[in-house]
Amino acid sequence: MGVLALVSAVGVFVDDRILVGVPIWTKPFKFSVSFVAYGLTMAWMLSLLPRGRRAGWWAGTALTVTSTIEMVLIVLQVIRGTQSHFNQTTPFDATVFSIMGATVAVLWLSALVIAVLLLRARILDRAMAWAVRLSSLIALAGAAVGFLMVRPTPEQLAVDDSPIIGAHSVGVPDGGPSMPVTGWATTGGDLRIAHFFGMHALQLLPLLLIALTALATRVPALARLADERIRLRLVVTASAAYAATFVLLAWQALRGQALFAPDGATLAAAGAIVLVGGAAAALSLRTATTSPSPARTEEFAT
Repeated sequence: MGVLALVSAVGVFVDDRILVGVPIWTKPFKFSVSFVAYGLTMAWMLSLLPRGRRAGWWAGTALTVTSTIEMVLIVLQVIRGTQSHFNQTTPFDATVFSIMGATVAVLWLSALVIAVLLLRARILDRAMAWAVRLSSLIALAGAAVGFLMVRPTPEQLAVDDSPIIGAHSVGVPDGGPSMPVTGWATTGGDLRIAHFFGMHALQLLPLLLIALTALATRVPALARLADERIRLRLVVTASAAYAATFVLLAWQALRGQALFAPDGATLAAAGAIVLVGGAAAALSLRTATTSPSPARTEEFAT
């Protein structure tokens, strides 16, 4: 995937073909970069398993094979100069997209197996254990957003034998005005935003914990972060806020609303997440109460 990212980056600049409003090599570039991060994170998470390593090996191998098949098909369609996703133009294109759908389903199930193994694993650092577990579950939800994209739009349903079935944009056609680099729609909803945000919880939540641990050892004012109980509370708080933001982004997109054009309901929900999350984080930073002495415990029990 790293090599493909470099090849695709060159293709973006040397191949002047445009597909669905962006340079034709943009999709393999973004997918390969995403798979680099995803693969590295999954490999690290599998190394944390004290038991179930064989099942984890099989799940990781299935994930790797299906990811590779999907990227081969995406690049094949780029070479042919046509869409890989949602393409029903010819029987061959439809077959390619059907195979891609099957590989995505296997990939998601493989990730589910790994998430279950992580939920059952006894990882010594409880804060890291829950960062890994909760990020895996949020990433599964983020990946599942992709299944919403294969639904035909009202415009496609109104046309007999539409060559394209499915879309990532909501309320506007794919290929319209979009953000640079990401390609996310700027005039309507885009399910790829929630898809991206959810899947990358896999990296961001563990990285947050690693950063907190580093701060505890390097910044005297934050020495309380060395307390595992405080870090655990912060991980749970951050995961809850992350999950709520993911749901908000999906809800915003499904209503056909562009990321930077939120309505009052979206702003109110975002404000609530910030306020509740901030309050929960402040409470999480409180120093854990010292356990009562045996004498006081006996007195209380009496």
